[in-house]
Amino acid sequence: MTPVADLDAKEVAARLTKTGINAAQVRYGVRAHRIVYRTVDTTGKPTTASELVAMPKNSERDLRVVSWLHGTEVYRGEVGSVNDESHDRTTAFLFASTGRAVSAPDYLGLGKGPGIHPYGNPEATVTASVDALRAARTFARRDGRGLDRRVLISGFSQGGPATMMLGKALHQRVDPYFRTGALAPISGPFDLSSFEAAAANDKVNRSSLYLAYFVTAWQRMYGLYDTPDQAFRAPYDKSVETLFDGNHKAEQLAAALPKTSKELFTKEFLQKVRNPTGKLQRQLKVLDSTCDWRPEVPVHLFHARGDKDVFFTNAQHCRRQLIANGADQQLTDVGEFDHSTTVLKALPQVVHEFDAAR
Repeated sequence: MTPVADLDAKEVAARLTKTGINAAQVRYGVRAHRIVYRTVDTTGKPTTASELVAMPKNSERDLRVVSWLHGTEVYRGEVGSVNDESHDRTTAFLFASTGRAVSAPDYLGLGKGPGIHPYGNPEATVTASVDALRAARTFARRDGRGLDRRVLISGFSQGGPATMMLGKALHQRVDPYFRTGALAPISGPFDLSSFEAAAANDKVNRSSLYLAYFVTAWQRMYGLYDTPDQAFRAPYDKSVETLFDGNHKAEQLAAALPKTSKELFTKEFLQKVRNPTGKLQRQLKVLDSTCDWRPEVPVHLFHARGDKDVFFTNAQHCRRQLIANGADQQLTDVGEFDHSTTVLKALPQVVHEFDAAR
């Protein structure tokens, strides 16, 4: 447990305002710690991961808890537990300043966790997030405080499907204590097959970077090709796999990669992404169906029609699955904003949603 922040309410409000988040809901100061905790890797073997835990500076002994699940990060030092300028750290401050405890996992292989992040692995997403909640509860107990069993879950981008996966796991009693309290995913790629196909067609912003991160991670986990030159054009076939090791910043990757998938990948491999079969199709199907269940709590989706990274149709895809299962659901279009701005505009609405959760 490492202290990383101790702010009064005015300092929290200033931090939110600087980031572009409405600070009207701030009520308390915040203390935050980086916690390294035990969990398991993608094969079930013991490992460690890190998270940011933020607590309100008030006298409440029993707190509702928010699990905040961050979006795509390629660099291990960019996440909320280690980077003071991280928007995810600021987001944790927002939720904590409203009187809630916050568990914000870095996921495997990011922050202080060893190895390389298994990008898009559903099992690892759930285990790291559940174990982060358990660690946060242990931390709270040492501080003389308790966490309510009903977890308020929200996440952005990659954290959107993660929100639904964690919610489903708690719904299925993966933990003897914690339960799903409310779900509020923001700008999630819920139709991953279509997202990756759009990246293959250079229809999304930063298409080559997104697709290369996805392909190199899934190659490690599932084996998508026999040799790099089957997927990547020269000279990138010699370097791409080493670039996505968690130690290169997004700017470094952008400088090292071509701007388009067409320049980075072979024609044959792009066709496989557009028309997946076999193990690729099976694994994509899992992430196309993260909303295909019936939560016992309300689900409020937030997205923006102006998002050119993750299209609004992803939220509609999720909503259709929820409707088909008879779920209590709602979709809010936050406006003509880009991907990064969407979360800043949605967060105060998520706080309001969690205020209403009982």
